[in-house]
Parts: sequence; C-alpha cells; structure tokens
Amino acid sequence: MKNTSIQKTCIVGLIAVLGTFAVQAQEVGKVISSTPIIQQVAVPRQVCNNQQVVIDGQKSGAGAAMGAIAGGAIGNQIGNGSGRALATMAGIFGGAIMGDKIEGPSAPEVRHVQNCSQQMFYENRTMAYNVVYEYAGKQYTVQMPQDPGPTVRLQITPMAPAPANAGYGVPPAGSAPRY
Repeated sequence: MKNTSIQKTCIVGLIAVLGTFAVQAQEVGKVISSTPIIQQVAVPRQVCNNQQVVIDGQKSGAGAAMGAIAGGAIGNQIGNGSGRALATMAGIFGGAIMGDKIEGPSAPEVRHVQNCSQQMFYENRTMAYNVVYEYAGKQYTVQMPQDPGPTVRLQITPMAPAPANAGYGVPPAGSAPRY
C-alpha cells in the first residue's frame, strides 16, 4: 500500500512539473511591417584646416649692435672731458638707431598653421522599430530594439479566465463603498 501511494505522489508531481513546461509555449508571428524610429542626434567632431601664413622677417639685432659700436667709436673721437663722454653716448644711441635701420627686416617666412575647432554634426540614427505582426488571425503592434526580420518569436502564457461577475469590486446599489 505504501509503495502505491509513493508512486501516485511521484506521478502527480511529474504531471505538475510537465504541466508548467506546457504552460509557456514558443510561437511565431508573421511580421507585416517593421518601421524604423529615426532620431536626429548631435555628434561633436573636430574639424581642422591648414593655412599658409606669411610672417615678416625679424631683425637679428646685429645691425643695432654694430651701429652702436661704430657710433660710440666716432663719438669718442669728438670733444674733451665730459663732452667726450656725452659725444660717446650720443654716438652709441645714434649708431644703434642707424644700424637697426640699415639692417632692415629679413625675408618674409611662410609657415603652415593648423586651426582646429569642435563642430556639431547631426546624424540620423535608428533608435527602435515599430513592428506590426499577425498571430492567430489578429494583428498586434510592439516596439522592438532591432528589426525582427520576417517573423517574431512569441512567448505565450495562458492566463486565468476573467471572473464571470462583471461588476466585481463595485458595491451593490444603495450600499456605501468601503475603503
């Protein structure tokens, strides 16, 4: 007797386990349309361009130095005592100015300069798909992250039937609601 009750319990348990597997079934729906949902997205990009820039030649300062030496030597030849010192100073300053003007600028220099800036570009990106599919003679709409292709896999889970009392939760007429 004991052996039979254990067998019945095992069979009932096995049926219950198999029943739960049968409750959820994989089905396939036919895709009728799949429409991409497109959104404009701002994307920053670095944009660079190269330009040729002409830079004036710079003086080396050698003309001013040579002029100051020559002017100082000539000024030192003029006058006596404190007048000689004053003439030497004037010769140094005058010679430096004259030497700088005589030297003049060197040849202009051409340099390549790269200018870069961040610019916003707008791209159209597919964010999701609105999918219309047919299953068991009815059409359904769902939003999906990818295009499903010609079919969509469905997971069917049965639900308990709705209660027969359509007024469930509604108090009978003439009675006060309870909260």
